[in-house]
Amino acid sequence: MKRYGNLYPKIIEFENLFKAAKQAQLGKRFKDSVLEFNDNLEGNLLKLEKELITHTYQPGKYHTFRIYDPKPRLISAAPYRDRVVHHALCNVIVPLIEKSFIPDSYANREGYGSHRALKRFIGFARSSKYILQCDIKKYFPSIDHQILKQQIRHYLKCPETLWLIDAIIDNSNEQEAVNEIFPGDDLLTLIERRKGLPIGNLTSQLFCNLYLNKFDHFVKEEIKAKKYVRYVDDFALCSDDKDFLVTAKQEIEAYLTTIRLRLHPIKSQLFETKYGANFLGFRVLPHQVRVRNDNLRRSRHRLRQLQYDYRYGEISLKDVIQRLSSWEAHLKHGDTYHLRQDIFDHWTFQRQHWDF
Repeated sequence: MKRYGNLYPKIIEFENLFKAAKQAQLGKRFKDSVLEFNDNLEGNLLKLEKELITHTYQPGKYHTFRIYDPKPRLISAAPYRDRVVHHALCNVIVPLIEKSFIPDSYANREGYGSHRALKRFIGFARSSKYILQCDIKKYFPSIDHQILKQQIRHYLKCPETLWLIDAIIDNSNEQEAVNEIFPGDDLLTLIERRKGLPIGNLTSQLFCNLYLNKFDHFVKEEIKAKKYVRYVDDFALCSDDKDFLVTAKQEIEAYLTTIRLRLHPIKSQLFETKYGANFLGFRVLPHQVRVRNDNLRRSRHRLRQLQYDYRYGEISLKDVIQRLSSWEAHLKHGDTYHLRQDIFDHWTFQRQHWDF
């Protein structure tokens, strides 16, 4: 495997930092932190460049908040200047590392995404009698820093780039508690081994794919699963051979322990595809693809919020149309014609008119 060096000059050059700043502000141009940074864009980028050159750059403190839908999660937002650094780093290293990814790993990759993953999943499920569907328990909070750094060093050998990556990983804030014990652990292991990546970082999206990249190759090349698809920590193997999938699950569980991960005990199941399977917000049946009820409930809640925001001038008509078009495009990946007609025929968007 080729290890890449001499990357740091490309990462910290002013042109790349300028490009990264434009990428980091997409959809966030009018936030206070972005406006403040852009008020002296060239000066701030030059200061950032100098800090990176002299190795005096220090990541800032995360702003954290919790979401509870579809499930409780801690979201961490890095300061804007750090997000610029994340984009600058990823602009250079992602094209190099992604070369080793399998075609059926779909998350956080340009030209891939959830809809292509769903299409692949549907094809596998409908051409197979059985499915082994798996979910990794508390994936982001469980990612082991020591193992992740070792994996990164299989791809990169540039000392300065590794210094920057280590600084980003080491600055990860405390995530949800994970108290899994693995073979060889002692009483101090849970304290001594740092783990967890902040959901929300661009770098975390890359690292979460990289962390399971060797696992992907293990499933394809050692287990020899012909029908395998993964989206972040959700993955599935399909086959007409039930015994093959039973054995595959045992081998998968054993492999995951070597990178300090566990399968979710409830969400990881082997069953016949004729009963249908849930994947990325859809219910995939032999002759129909439906929107899951919980996904539909969340979407209707967002529609009500969108309707409220437009009514009271919090959002423009252009943004309303863009969001509705995006949601309709998402629904079209299922058999949802009548559902879409019902939704879009009954939702109206009007401005509040004030009388004084």
